[in-house]
Amino acid sequence: MKTINELMDLSGRVALITGGAGHIGRAIAEGLAEVGANIVLVDINKESLEQAELQIKSKYSVEVLSLLINMEDSAAIATVAIDVEQQLGRLDIIVNNAALVGDSGLTGWVTEFEKQELDTWRRALEVNLTAPFALVQSCAFLLKKSKLGSVINIGSIYGIVGPDLSLYENTSMGNPAAYAASKGGLIQMTRWLSTVMAPDVRVNTLTPGGVSRNQPSSFSDKFIDRTPLQRMATEEDFKGAAVYLASDLSAYVTGQNIIIDGGWSTW
Repeated sequence: MKTINELMDLSGRVALITGGAGHIGRAIAEGLAEVGANIVLVDINKESLEQAELQIKSKYSVEVLSLLINMEDSAAIATVAIDVEQQLGRLDIIVNNAALVGDSGLTGWVTEFEKQELDTWRRALEVNLTAPFALVQSCAFLLKKSKLGSVINIGSIYGIVGPDLSLYENTSMGNPAAYAASKGGLIQMTRWLSTVMAPDVRVNTLTPGGVSRNQPSSFSDKFIDRTPLQRMATEEDFKGAAVYLASDLSAYVTGQNIIIDGGWSTW
């Protein structure tokens, strides 16, 4: 019987994280690197991508490949599998983390329902839902070849519950319909892929709750008051679940949604 350390060891495997230079993406990338995975960082921000690559290389003895990719560019997404195979030889893990979120600053995005724009709705679904589908589809041959393939889709509590808009009163924050719809779709795509890609590839969702990002106290105080664990999340809260879902610790787990929200969705 393998030890826990053996089950969680990702040495020699390759993990790709979209939005890998962002807050949650970088934390997950570091968590996977810490247990031995070579890392592929995919992001649209060149400067942040370079910083993330340097940070991981300086802390962990793993290979790091950075790919500057716009997740709205399907042609660019189609090149990822080729680049990874040529430079690292394999792909075992995909973390679909890149997303247009509530503070993305798009026109017709964080506004009242009647003013939310269709073009922005389409962009959100393209990045948050279509891009993960396209990436997994184009990389499927590598994941199946691995025999250890694991896809982790990063969802949101707003993919499983409706928003309480009173939380956003007197702030510039909001909760766009397209964000919720795209995350709900991603969670259902997890279930679909988990049966279609079995038994060679496991597919699960990791669903974060609200993450502390220096939000106005008028928001965060109310959010915390509604959270059983009485705090917002930090990026560190997601590292353990990501390692679990990526590794052999979860070798018999697929099609599941692990919700890390401090109990928010249990009320």
